[in-house]
Amino acid sequence: MSSEPWGRVDETGTVYVRTADGEQVVGSWQAGSPEEALAYFERKYEGLVVEIGLLERRVRTTDLSAKDATAAIEHIRRQVDEHHVVGDLEALRKRLDKLAGDVEARREERRAAKAVQADEARRAKEALVAEAEELAASEQWRAAGERLRALVDTWKGLPRLDRRTDDELWHRFSHARSAFSKRRKAHFAALDAQRETARQTKEKLVAEAESLSDSTDWGPTAARYRELMAEWKAAGRAQREAEDDLWNRFRGAQDVFFQARSAVFAERDAEQRENLTRKEELVAEAEKLLPISDLKAARAAFRSVNERWEAIGHVPRDARPRIEGRLHAVERAIQEAEEAEWRRTNPEARARAQGLTGQLQDAVDKLRGQIDAARAAGNNAKADKLAKELEGRQALLDQALKGLEEFGG
Repeated sequence: MSSEPWGRVDETGTVYVRTADGEQVVGSWQAGSPEEALAYFERKYEGLVVEIGLLERRVRTTDLSAKDATAAIEHIRRQVDEHHVVGDLEALRKRLDKLAGDVEARREERRAAKAVQADEARRAKEALVAEAEELAASEQWRAAGERLRALVDTWKGLPRLDRRTDDELWHRFSHARSAFSKRRKAHFAALDAQRETARQTKEKLVAEAESLSDSTDWGPTAARYRELMAEWKAAGRAQREAEDDLWNRFRGAQDVFFQARSAVFAERDAEQRENLTRKEELVAEAEKLLPISDLKAARAAFRSVNERWEAIGHVPRDARPRIEGRLHAVERAIQEAEEAEWRRTNPEARARAQGLTGQLQDAVDKLRGQIDAARAAGNNAKADKLAKELEGRQALLDQALKGLEEFGG
């Protein structure tokens, strides 16, 4: 009989391995010497050693899942427990126990990392929902629509949460987008309706203007053309293509009439030159109103100038654009002053400007808080991303504050 530190072979060829619980039968060997038998089963032991070493390396250096690693450990453990090898089986068990502990620790680390990732994704989606709900009330149709589309792309890039939370947040997000889309659709539908009404009104004005174009009743027809022009301005704008076409027809009809009248009144050139002189004096009087310092006085003075202007009559055709352009420049300056005064004193516009400024200030403050929280958590990538968003919000806030200054504070 021959013996070794971890095994022996008895006279019948039975091979034993020594363990803490005593000898265990490994197998039977009849084909050679006891030394060959022990060498064979020792090689099988070395095979398990190599297999454990490879598994340890995979666990340490690859992304082998905890489930697959545990299955591999149990597979080797069964071979060890079956003790069909000769060697230090307890050492193998200790290595397997340690490896199992490492796998479990790694499982816990991944579980914790997944929980952190889920929490970050939840907070990111909550932020997207909050912004979408804020945008749902916006009347900046183009900018808000583009931002909502960008939020959808951001949402798609975030990991899914648990089904209930993800569905609830998506429902709020989708509802905000739908609410904005409905409001935008209603707005443009109303705008289209207004433009269609304007088109129909201007079609009638054009028809009348064209019917008057060959009139020789100079005074009443010219007066009616002035009335038609006032009605045209009051009608509002039609769709762009229709507006341009209708205006060309309307203006063309007036031109036909006034050109005919000019031909008839050719003998009145001297009178028209005198009219030009008088209108140049009126324009000079009107231009003295600039810059506008007293709107009420300027409006009254301009009204007086305009009334006298209308009473004078026509000037030579080639001088009309220049002289009328100078008067219109004064008129535009007064209109701009009136609009500025209206904006400054309009409570509703002031309230809207203050409300928008407050919303933007809240958004800026919120983003700053999120940036501080992200930096405190060591999430510089998120903080940098939020900082870029803050730049855009701050720019909008600065614009809103500048606009609010127009209302006097």
